[in-house]
Amino acid sequence: MRGPSGEPGLDEGAWMRGRDGQHYARRWWLCHAVPAPHHPVVPLLSSSRPRTTAFLTRLHPHAPAILIMVSALCLAALGGAVMKLLAGDLPPVLLAWFRFAIYGAILIPLAFWRGGRACLRPSRPLVQVLRGLLLAAGNTFFILGVVHVDYANAIAILYVYPFIMVWLSALMLGEPVSRPAWIGVAGGFCGVLMVMRPDPAALEIGALFILVTGATVAVQMLLNRKLGTESDPLFVSMWGAVVAALALSLALPFAWQVPTPDQMMLIGAVGALSALSNTLMIVAMARAPAGQIAPFTYFEIIAAIIIGMVMFGTLPDELSWAGMALIAISGIAVKRFPGALKLRRREKF
Repeated sequence: MRGPSGEPGLDEGAWMRGRDGQHYARRWWLCHAVPAPHHPVVPLLSSSRPRTTAFLTRLHPHAPAILIMVSALCLAALGGAVMKLLAGDLPPVLLAWFRFAIYGAILIPLAFWRGGRACLRPSRPLVQVLRGLLLAAGNTFFILGVVHVDYANAIAILYVYPFIMVWLSALMLGEPVSRPAWIGVAGGFCGVLMVMRPDPAALEIGALFILVTGATVAVQMLLNRKLGTESDPLFVSMWGAVVAALALSLALPFAWQVPTPDQMMLIGAVGALSALSNTLMIVAMARAPAGQIAPFTYFEIIAAIIIGMVMFGTLPDELSWAGMALIAISGIAVKRFPGALKLRRREKF
């Protein structure tokens, strides 16, 4: 006879039969009556290989979080490249609407799973609405610009936002900024100008659209600072996607075009990549201080260079290489020098 565990002889009455009853009783007790040892809940995306995690931690205390952030940035860069592929055939408003509609459809169930009805009661509703409108405008301008600009250059110009954010924080909020940080801001703007080509004969209108996108991202970051200590980052992302999709819906009748099946597959990929990359960013920022991760965010420029070479067959020229390097070095200086403006744990989202 099989007992509750499926092992022969380990049923509840085995101790009453035969001269080995005490042995069976002891084994049944150990198998069923003794509570199992407590195992802590494994956090989201935790490594199933503790040796690998321990090895990475020896290399850098926050190496797992950094790798998650780098993976998120690679996915974000890939999603932007797919948008560039589609931008030549579909209206920018339509592409942006599809992106946020799919992104929101993925985030809404996750937000309900995480917080229940609490996700329906956003803190600072007006700030949430303004942030969503900026998301809609910024993505539309990015799609307009990336059609005319090499992909790597577009991502490099987009990284003007940390420098605009420092300038706006000092000008509008009166926050102190150290002298090394101001030097970093000046260097970053010089790097952006090197990539943009300020010569009117060489300047492309697309670069100006990307620059406007960077300005909208900077304002979003300042709004995130107001929301970061009051709202769950996942809820903030969900409301941003919902507001952006609703705002773009107003212009949808003037830009509607039925995508082909192949285009719909690419549009779905953009939405999925956006949701996955932002979720990974949330996980990374929850696992390590933002100041430790922020310098690695410039890996997105490297990813954009590689993706641009593979998908579009383009590489930056010498001046653009120098400008990208100056942007990255200046951005790290702004975030690392004492007294420089530092991002909080949740303001990336």
